[in-house]
Amino acid sequence: MQATLLSILGLALLGALHAQDSIPIQADFQQDKLTGRWYSIGLASNSNWFKEKRHLMKMCTTIISTTADGNLEVTSTYPKGDQCVTRNSLYTKTEQPGKFSYTSTRWGSKHDIRVVETNYEEYALVATQISKSTGPSTMVLLYSRTKELSPERLERFTQFSREQGLTDDEILILPQTDKCMTDAA
Repeated sequence: MQATLLSILGLALLGALHAQDSIPIQADFQQDKLTGRWYSIGLASNSNWFKEKRHLMKMCTTIISTTADGNLEVTSTYPKGDQCVTRNSLYTKTEQPGKFSYTSTRWGSKHDIRVVETNYEEYALVATQISKSTGPSTMVLLYSRTKELSPERLERFTQFSREQGLTDDEILILPQTDKCMTDAA
């Protein structure tokens, strides 16, 4: 019985590792071109917090800058009720350009972050595999340099999210807002 359970757990772990390895990373990733202001246009996730908060979510701004040691500082400002909330995250670079790690001590989670594709001037598609004690989850973000993107880019985000196993009710094009959009770049 115990051996069967261990082999099932082993297969599940191998499956999870294979799933992470199947997520592509932008070829010839150029980190300096990713810096600057972005708007979060789309968000897809199978996490419980997303399911609970999805109806409250709006577009937000994200400023990406490079730290002295080559990591990414990611500062997102979003509307929450009648105020603007800013969240800072430090994405630690890995040996593979375009792949980062982040640990949230607040939520007890580890994040494997991959810049899947970008043209740096218009959009960026980012996939995150999240591991925490309550189980794994997947998140896909669509960033844009402007508050609007072409239907083709929106469809690519939806298609990629589905490829990651997310369902249509786990995929959200964030409603536009002017609230909290005037932070300094």
